[in-house]
Amino acid sequence: MTGWSRWRSSSYSGRSSKPTFEADLLAEQYGFREKLDAKMAVRRVYFHLTTGHREVVDGDLSDYFNTIPHGRLMKSVARRVADGHVLSVMKAWLNAPVVERARKGGIRSTAARDGHRGTPQGGVISPLLANLYFRRFALAFRRSPVALKAGARLVNYADDFVICCRPGKGATVMEKMRELMGRLGLTVNEQKTRLVKVPEESFNFLGYTLGRFYGKDGRPYLGTRVSKKAISRVLRKIHEETSTRWISTSAEKRVEELNPILRGWRGYFDQGPVYRPYKLVKRYTERRLRRWLMKKHKRRGTGYRQYPDDFLYGKLGLFDPHVHRVSRARAKA
Repeated sequence: MTGWSRWRSSSYSGRSSKPTFEADLLAEQYGFREKLDAKMAVRRVYFHLTTGHREVVDGDLSDYFNTIPHGRLMKSVARRVADGHVLSVMKAWLNAPVVERARKGGIRSTAARDGHRGTPQGGVISPLLANLYFRRFALAFRRSPVALKAGARLVNYADDFVICCRPGKGATVMEKMRELMGRLGLTVNEQKTRLVKVPEESFNFLGYTLGRFYGKDGRPYLGTRVSKKAISRVLRKIHEETSTRWISTSAEKRVEELNPILRGWRGYFDQGPVYRPYKLVKRYTERRLRRWLMKKHKRRGTGYRQYPDDFLYGKLGLFDPHVHRVSRARAKA
């Protein structure tokens, strides 16, 4: 058995049956971990807001995955891995050239090796290494007197993070965050990092907008809502899958491509008031698919008469988010 195989085998052994590095990761870290997901991170932020931590540092790092220093990262790895062969393989992995596909052939990049920074994008180990390095910030921040005095609560998912703290403490917490990130060789994106005061302001985190909203009766409440960016993003995907470039394919194939997009989007965005976002996405999909069908068959018009709902959802089997989420259409987080 090679050193790498021994490490992989031992990583999942022991009384806890958890991977080697899982034991070190902190409760604040939700990204790429078993039994944790992005929606849990959103709910944790929501919980902090409802318990009085309403000044929020909405943080953003500049190109986090490509700027992690190799030397410091390997020190973090070496805390848990003593096998020299495994460490050398990981170092070679970090320095491996990256080939990006282009129309006129691949473009070979050695930026990671030349700058001694960055984790392999798309590599299976990249999420683990990113978590491992962010842990250094999370641990240092947790132990800092500034965070303790502010009652600061960090929530992290991959390179996204927010820090919720008690009113009046946000500015000090933001400065401490900048200081610690600088020590780790990471760059804070000042244009996207901001201090938010809830409920007067709202912020986006992992596709959701968190802040103050109003119910049917006009009463305000703290909650979550699908962000405008998340809606725009799925509409762009639907637009792409129903563009004229796919005219030569069958209608069944178009629906086969659309359904995973709709199903995945609905599966993730099921917290907070969802009726209007679902309706918007549903109507947009219907309109785009009908227009695509009309162009495919060289007809004029909107296609409502030629391709009614029964045809789209019955014959073609288009996914309908409302049918799969009737009982919780207006649930709050």
